[in-house]
Amino acid sequence: MSVVTSLLAEAEAHVELPFPAIVFGLIAMVIFAALAAVMWSYRDVANRHPRKSAAYAATHDPHGHADRTGADH
Repeated sequence: MSVVTSLLAEAEAHVELPFPAIVFGLIAMVIFAALAAVMWSYRDVANRHPRKSAAYAATHDPHGHADRTGADH
């Protein structure tokens, strides 16, 4: 049994990463920045089409409230 234990301990002793650990963080930051750029590109898209946004506002505002945040409730 000690032979199996020593073999398992030896196998788990050292795992080499493909590149330094800081690179994993840099890759994650680049991915999040790219996703943020995609989200930023879709800002205010509904207001680019005033006819559609007016139709949406007319059909989805049953109480006639201009404030859609719910702060006035």
